[in-house]
Order: sequence, then C-alpha cells, then structure tokens
Amino acid sequence: MSTDSGGAADPARTEAAGTARTDAAGEVRTEAAGSVRGRAANPVARLLSAVLACEAIVIALAIPVAVSVLNVDGALAGLVCGGLAVVCVLMAGMLRFPWATPAGTVLQLLIIATGFMVPTMFFLGVLFGALWATALWMGRKAEAAAAR
Repeated sequence: MSTDSGGAADPARTEAAGTARTDAAGEVRTEAAGSVRGRAANPVARLLSAVLACEAIVIALAIPVAVSVLNVDGALAGLVCGGLAVVCVLMAGMLRFPWATPAGTVLQLLIIATGFMVPTMFFLGVLFGALWATALWMGRKAEAAAAR
C-alpha cells in the first residue's frame, strides 16, 4: 500500500488484497477482498449465485434449441425459458435474504419442468439441482469451518 509524505497509508488506494478505508478514529483499515462492508461474504450465497448465473446462461441457450430443433413456438420458448433465465439472475442478487434459498429450490424444480418443452432440460435441470444441493452443503460446511 502506498504512503503519503506523513507515512500514513493512502485510504483512497485500492489493491487486489482489499480496500483501504479510514475509520472514525482516523486509522486506516483494510477490508479483505470479497467482503461486504467489513464482513466476509456468505460462502453459501456465493456458491448458489454461481450456480444460478450458469443456469441462466444454459436456460437462455435452450430457447433457440426449442424453436429451431423442436419446433416450439418462439413466443412460448422465449416467455418460459427467457423468463426463468431472468428469474435466475434476479434470484442470484437476492440470495442475501433468508427467503431466497427456498425460493431458489423451487426455481430448480421449475427448471426441471422445462424438460416438457425441451427434453434435454430434464437432464440439465437435474444436474443443476444437484449442483444447487452441493452448493448448499459445501457452503454451509465452509460457514461452519469459518466460524471455528
């Protein structure tokens, strides 16, 4: 971290290791990278949001498959798959709320149900559901380890 002429760290400087901030007493504090307002980011939410982001991409890519290969109506495919992709992205941003994890679990079931429109989505929905369950398990395991 750089220093000014007085030897104190420059609070405006941001480095890969974190962000420097000046507290009420005038001392410079560094927040760890990946932290949210001084506390570590929730490992469960980080893993689940990664699953949802990847899932949104896969669901969006199912639209042209449904239309061109399976002759599904474009409006229906866009509404169902596009809507679910948008919901995945929004849900990834709302994982800080306690209700979002159960809502995300319901979303996984809806994604599996898109297999009625694009049969490959049965397999991909189950795969992402397994990733969702694994992210919940591993994230909670990481949370417990960090608490020790």
